[in-house]
Amino acid sequence: MGYPVLSLSKPCPLLHLSMRIHRHRKSTTSLRRCSGGARSPDVVEREYADLNLKPMYGVSNMGHVRIRQHVNPLSSSFTEPVQVPEWKEVFRDSTLPLMVDIGCGSGRFLIWLAKNSVEPRNYLGLEIRQKLVQRSQFWVKELGLENIYFLFANVSVSFDQLVSSYPGSLKLVSILCPDPHFKKRHHKRRVVQAPLVDSISKNLSLGGQVLLQSDVLEVASDMRDQFDAYSDVLEHVDHIDSNVLCDAEGWLLHNPMGTRTEREIHAELEGARIYRRMYQKTKQPS
Repeated sequence: MGYPVLSLSKPCPLLHLSMRIHRHRKSTTSLRRCSGGARSPDVVEREYADLNLKPMYGVSNMGHVRIRQHVNPLSSSFTEPVQVPEWKEVFRDSTLPLMVDIGCGSGRFLIWLAKNSVEPRNYLGLEIRQKLVQRSQFWVKELGLENIYFLFANVSVSFDQLVSSYPGSLKLVSILCPDPHFKKRHHKRRVVQAPLVDSISKNLSLGGQVLLQSDVLEVASDMRDQFDAYSDVLEHVDHIDSNVLCDAEGWLLHNPMGTRTEREIHAELEGARIYRRMYQKTKQPS
């Protein structure tokens, strides 16, 4: 049986999170409607307040650490593949379906999903900035979560060997607001490149899904073009489920995940639009 298709006109069957938002985060919803003039760090803190994340090693401001915003994944320091972890030591049940968040940033988004999802699932966050990974793992241990793990990795080098070694099925891959690398000569640094798309299409289980998101139209369009090239294997969800709502250009009208990433919060406070696409694997590659 195929994995349930995302429906945006009713509670999300993918993660069953939409109803949880309405039941448990009414104050957050009110904040989103009246956050004019608010600072994005303050809004982030409030939207993720239910996690009760503690500062790491005495660092104030929700564990704020100074990190480089832009990293060159082509640097020689990131060319070595990461060691594949012992999955049975990483997760309580390593046979559960897996969600992988590529470029997971601070990890708050993925931690929220791991804590609030009613569906049995494991969560793997891949991030190229090691300090963020260290802090994310600190939070995971503080919360006592056994269904989530963060790994310092360059996905361009390590994604395939990581997901192909996982004992369970790969059900969802998210790439949310990746570094845009605006300069044309730096486009080769963007995370979505042909080898990664090919690996995702091969390793994703039948019925599995891919969520793409960016507040930069050119970046979103670039990711879209690369995944659209695999239309024989990956179909956009509105072609499968008529309940999925898209605009005239084919962008999803709503966030299907039940909570916003930090970049999403910042971009929307600045008045930017979020461009989203979601694909579902309908057949195995020939």
